[in-house]
Amino acid sequence: MALPATEASSPRYEALDAWDVPTILASLWEGQLAAVAALGPALPALTRATEAAVTRLAAGGRLAYVGAGTSGRVAVQDAVELVPTFDWPEDRLVLLMAGGDAALLRSVENAEDRADLATAAVEQHAVGPNDVLVGVAASGTTNFTVAAVRAARARGALTIAVANSARTPLLDAAEFPLLIDTGAEAIAGSTRMKAGTAQKVALNLFSTAVMVKLGRTYSNLMVSMRATNAKLRGRTLRILREATGLDEAECTAALLEADGDLKVALVRLLAGIDSVQAAEALTATGGHVRNALVALGAAAS
Repeated sequence: MALPATEASSPRYEALDAWDVPTILASLWEGQLAAVAALGPALPALTRATEAAVTRLAAGGRLAYVGAGTSGRVAVQDAVELVPTFDWPEDRLVLLMAGGDAALLRSVENAEDRADLATAAVEQHAVGPNDVLVGVAASGTTNFTVAAVRAARARGALTIAVANSARTPLLDAAEFPLLIDTGAEAIAGSTRMKAGTAQKVALNLFSTAVMVKLGRTYSNLMVSMRATNAKLRGRTLRILREATGLDEAECTAALLEADGDLKVALVRLLAGIDSVQAAEALTATGGHVRNALVALGAAAS
């Protein structure tokens, strides 16, 4: 197979080590802008993957991420932030990192080459038809990631591949391939730069859109977040006030009655019902605030 584009050396950065700091920084900044721009042509493919993922996850499936090295760490970062931000259940999140948890903090030799361990991990976690597995690899050739995607697809899971090099095994393995053509890096092969940035943006877009469509926001408000500290409890109150237009005292009382559940308090106030009825309406609509309000005949902004 031809050398992946992410491994090529760019003439643009020849003599990089001889440049002064302002020139180095400016050139690296330009590369980061180019990395984000490279996602534009991939948006149609990302749209198809996102819409398919929403359908599976709405049926109760799990969201799984797989990767090695930089790509794996980028994937894990996106995944773990879904729990506090959108209250995504931890038992519906599967993280397959080549080398295990230890590889999040340091390199684990040869871990990315262990296709057998990837296949075993997919089987161990019983990844199946309702699940969505996202594999991320800049080169698109990482054995661990490719094997995990192949195994998950064989077991009926919806598979998405994010790669920065075209015509690679990872893109061929997935049902929904997403190529982000970032090209050669400033430092040849250092995919923590452009490729890593593009991957993070792609996963941010994907997971955020998925959570929005699953009803874990109301309007553009973070109504599913876990208020685990003073800052977030203050944000909860501000969100409720913004969404309802009511004063602090009314919103505080509603949150207390709802045992701190922002969605329940929000539906209660906007629909003019009690917390029990609000909770029942949310359960009936899968936690969608807007859909609950529509079902109750209340106006939704």
